[in-house]
Amino acid sequence: MVSGGTYGTEDIVHGAGYGRAILILLITPLLWSLPTAFMIGELSSALPYEGGYYAWVRRAMGNFWGFQEAWLSLVASIFDMAIYPTLFVAYLTRMFPYFQENNRGWWVALFVVVACALLNIAGVKVVSLTSLWLFLALSAPFVAVVILAPFKMGALANAVTKPTTSTVDILGGLLICMWNYMGWDNASTIATEVERPQRTYPRAMLVAVCIVAVSYVLPFAAMWTTGLKATAWETGSWADIAGLVGGPLLRIGVVLGGIISAFGMFNALVMSYSRLPLAMAQDGMLPAVFGKLHKKSRAPWVAIIALAIGWAMCLGLGFARLVTLDILLYGASLLLEFVALAVLRFREPTLKRPFRVPGGLFGAICIGIPSMLLLGFSVVRSEHESILGMSSFAFGMILIAAGFVAYFVNHALRPAGWSAPAEAKPQPAA
Repeated sequence: MVSGGTYGTEDIVHGAGYGRAILILLITPLLWSLPTAFMIGELSSALPYEGGYYAWVRRAMGNFWGFQEAWLSLVASIFDMAIYPTLFVAYLTRMFPYFQENNRGWWVALFVVVACALLNIAGVKVVSLTSLWLFLALSAPFVAVVILAPFKMGALANAVTKPTTSTVDILGGLLICMWNYMGWDNASTIATEVERPQRTYPRAMLVAVCIVAVSYVLPFAAMWTTGLKATAWETGSWADIAGLVGGPLLRIGVVLGGIISAFGMFNALVMSYSRLPLAMAQDGMLPAVFGKLHKKSRAPWVAIIALAIGWAMCLGLGFARLVTLDILLYGASLLLEFVALAVLRFREPTLKRPFRVPGGLFGAICIGIPSMLLLGFSVVRSEHESILGMSSFAFGMILIAAGFVAYFVNHALRPAGWSAPAEAKPQPAA
């Protein structure tokens, strides 16, 4: 699954309408997902370091930019992770409105954060969302929608639906689409494990993008035929809309799928994100306490607890605002990774690369341009949202600037410098 899967895509239609939403869902992965997958495919196959992204940037551009990459990835992850408990609550309340009242939804979201943090610290293994059978099970309600919707062609034009509170416009819909196409960096780590990676990996990524795009587009295209108004959509509304098409059982199926998807994705990403402060602590970029491992599970428990506090603090921001901040900060870190790709091609042309971005040096330089152009929309959108009395853009710039301050404070406290980058080694499975 990529980010939230089909769950969490509703506001794309609300903001853009059916036709433009489908167009956005088809074009975005070509401009956003594939360049990212190719870039990380090359870097991860050439430099399979623990800590990943920040280690690549540090090797290419030095300690300062390496620290900024780590900072941006860490801060973006705070907002990204808060999205999943928010989605969990959005689907849960479709079946149990009780949790919408008196901040009960916030407590449920907090429970998800605490439960997953404890599960990861304890080393409890939960079924991964990467397993094929679970992916098929979570996708089954949408297959049912695609099959059943044509039987209600035009019948839902005047359907009475739950009033929506969404204020997402077409830009907000685009950013939500970009978020739903994030996660290709996880697949890129297999670039060294396939036969003839230069030929097989691009084809595999293209096929994967097509499969994901189809899984997003077909349910919306099917619902378009029913005549249901685009304004009926908002985060979590797949449950009610599926109920209009297939009755209460399908509605329950979507709710269960939504909460399982959100919980599973969050739980799977806890350990993944906790590796970054662990690697930074091992390199001396963060206090050594963040490198402490649990005696039995070997989980970085201090890092997990610290991150969980950050995730909990962001739970009240709302889905659309979290996505905007996530894309803004993640995009800044992505920019550094694209620059590192080009710099390493210049500085280390003989570095062994089992997979290379196609197009030679020109391809390595230009591969990131489409993604960065899309990122401009997050800047525009963030200027029209507010947080703590300022625009989301201003808030994001403060967080980015804080990375500069943190670097110089860290450097002042460690005048002897940091440890040298570790030798390349395969990263353990999540």
